[in-house]
Amino acid sequence: MLSQIKGLSRHFTEETLRTYLLDRSVRREDGCLVVRGYGNQRGVYQKVAGRAWAHIAAFVVFVGDYDPALDVHHACGVPDCIEPTHLRQVGHGENRRNRKQQPQCRNGHDREIDPRTGRYRKVCRRCNSDAQKRWRDRQARQVAEARASYGRPTD
Repeated sequence: MLSQIKGLSRHFTEETLRTYLLDRSVRREDGCLVVRGYGNQRGVYQKVAGRAWAHIAAFVVFVGDYDPALDVHHACGVPDCIEPTHLRQVGHGENRRNRKQQPQCRNGHDREIDPRTGRYRKVCRRCNSDAQKRWRDRQARQVAEARASYGRPTD
């Protein structure tokens, strides 16, 4: 069963992987068992035991009956939780629908709700406008450089 986990080191057995995960995790007050992966950011660097995702490895060794065609979903919503009662396997579409959307973009601007889907837009208007302005400036700069290399005057 461990051979189905992408990126897992081959030297692990189920017992050693179980011990490894428990040694690298801390129980929180809300019941989540949070694992320390590589790096210092929670949720982003939750790869352990080679390059395998910690929650997938935990599902295999603690729950069992792993299907690689399905995603492992955190019912608690904490991305680095490996508590077996908080993990379940769902289809990829259901896993995407269950994710919480943030009302602000990563730059802190408010995002609008798309009237067609009822969900937040992926990019806020201000960030989109800024990206388009950067693109137009970059294109104008490249055109000016190309004209200068051919000896044409730049406008």
